[in-house]
Amino acid sequence: MSVIFITATTAVNRLIGNIGSHYFSTMAQALKTHEVVPDVIDQVPPAVVDVTYLNNLKVEIGKELTPTQVKDKPEVKWNAEAGEFYTLCMTDPDAPSRKTPTFREWHHWLVANIPENRVSEGEVLSDYIGSGPPKDTGLHRYVFLVYKQPGKLVFDEKRLTNRSGDGRGKFSIRKFAEKYKLGQPIAGNMYQAAWDDYVPILYKQLGD
Repeated sequence: MSVIFITATTAVNRLIGNIGSHYFSTMAQALKTHEVVPDVIDQVPPAVVDVTYLNNLKVEIGKELTPTQVKDKPEVKWNAEAGEFYTLCMTDPDAPSRKTPTFREWHHWLVANIPENRVSEGEVLSDYIGSGPPKDTGLHRYVFLVYKQPGKLVFDEKRLTNRSGDGRGKFSIRKFAEKYKLGQPIAGNMYQAAWDDYVPILYKQLGD
């Protein structure tokens, strides 16, 4: 009886694993649907990074959120390997608009040397700034990407606070990853947002 039970349990666990794998694969492929591939990265990451804002608001690929909902730094989690270091980036390829992205990319958050997935213990290169799409520019894509580092690294980037937008535009996570030999992202996610009445408050914070 115990052998049959163990066999059945193993089969159920395998089925759950297959369903989960298919779900995350489908979600990750949605990054291609939204043209994050090739606008931001070269290939679909193998996993989805978990991003949660206040009030347990989950980011789902392609979902529309408001600047008000994402004004505060989210909690971000991914499947990390013990003892490894990671880089997390949030970037907008649609600055000032998706139709004319002359400032592609405008990065909102960049944290490196994250031990496993403990973001709060990482090295903040650019502090978090929420979405601030200009009025009448439609939906912008806000892309989260996680890279596994080859080890703990020394980054020569200028440290950016969340009190100014200087140094955020004309960024390329693709070139950043090449510079520090990060390879392809191991996980990704994204949401979309358009202007709302929080944006002028954010611009005031940034000195604009």
